[in-house]
Amino acid sequence: MRVGDSGGGIRFHFCPVCGATVHYTIDGDEELIAIPVGAFAEPAFPAPAFSVYEGRMHSWVKVPSNVEHMA
Repeated sequence: MRVGDSGGGIRFHFCPVCGATVHYTIDGDEELIAIPVGAFAEPAFPAPAFSVYEGRMHSWVKVPSNVEHMA
C-alpha cells in the first residue's frame, strides 16, 4: 500500500516468485486495475491508449503522439 499524489491509497500486487509489480488498484476505484506494460514480454501487447505521469518518465522514453495525454 502506498499513498498517491492525491492522498489516496494505491495497492500494489506482486509476483510471489520475482517480486515484480503485476498490477495495482486505486482505493475508491476498485473496478480499475492498472497493469504496468513492462510486466509483459509480449511484442504483440496492445499499445497504450493514454499516458500518465509523463513528467516522471526517463528521458529516453518516447510516448506515441496518438495517445491521450493525462495532465
